[in-house]
Amino acid sequence: MLVDRINAGARKLSSAYIYIVCALPAPWLFYLGLTGGLGVEPIKALEHEYGALALKLLIAGLMITPLRRFAGVNLLKFRRAIGLMAFFYVALHLLVWLVLDVQVPSQIWADIVKRPYITVGMAGFALLLPLAITSNAYAIRRLGPSWRSLHKLVYPAVFLGGVHFVMLVKGLQPEPLIYLAIILALLSLRLRPARKKSAA
Repeated sequence: MLVDRINAGARKLSSAYIYIVCALPAPWLFYLGLTGGLGVEPIKALEHEYGALALKLLIAGLMITPLRRFAGVNLLKFRRAIGLMAFFYVALHLLVWLVLDVQVPSQIWADIVKRPYITVGMAGFALLLPLAITSNAYAIRRLGPSWRSLHKLVYPAVFLGGVHFVMLVKGLQPEPLIYLAIILALLSLRLRPARKKSAA
């Protein structure tokens, strides 16, 4: 069966490949930005590309549990790598905005306060930060059962990421709405078992 082949292949594949493959677009996109390959507004384009990659990886991380639950595809061993690489691109997205776009430190806080889409994006980043810091074996041992509860912060963080994208673009464009719809669908799949339990 196809599912058995995928699971067998996943068992043989090291998580290190996920880190390597996911990291490759970062320097390539930066190179394109330096050489004119990202259009007439390379900084804005670089911000967008890093942010889009982050959102795609966050969505990929959300898909792992439904894939196992509903399709039998077990990719759990890659979830930490995908999550950390998502945070890597969120951090790059933020760094490009801070260092290359805004540049003026006093303007950063003003933008966070005055522009709602930046406020929402920063809130998502703030939720992801403790998850990235505690995504290691030492933190899992130290936090015990609290670790799993803490990492449920990824759900509001991904939702805020989707909302940030919708608010960022001018008008109602289909791409960010599709991302947000996928996120809401995946989050609703997470909520389904809880409703069954409470109903029982």
